[in-house]
Amino acid sequence: MKNIKEKRRLRLKYSIRKKIFGTQDRPRLSVFRSNRRIYAQIIDDTKAHTLVSASSMEIDSTRSYNVEISRAVGKLIAEKAKSVGISKIVFDRNGYLYHGNVKALAEGAREGGLNF
Repeated sequence: MKNIKEKRRLRLKYSIRKKIFGTQDRPRLSVFRSNRRIYAQIIDDTKAHTLVSASSMEIDSTRSYNVEISRAVGKLIAEKAKSVGISKIVFDRNGYLYHGNVKALAEGAREGGLNF
């Protein structure tokens, strides 16, 4: 049985996903965070295809992640997106609060040049 926090996050996730949809012109930047890592991927929902992905495993992160690593993952995904030709996205926080690591990833992506 899932705990109360996980049920709440999934409920929020589904209510957010009803409103947010990634197209070919503006794909969706989806964020997933675990206890040790943070992952981001840019998805075209019309084709159900992941265009670009990045994670804290790609960065020198022998220790558990923190805000600096999350910001670096945001910059990394922005660089990868620019190399593919993506500049405008829709941000999907995936049910997590826009605070801490999720916020740092979003700010890093904005610093890298993504518009959302």
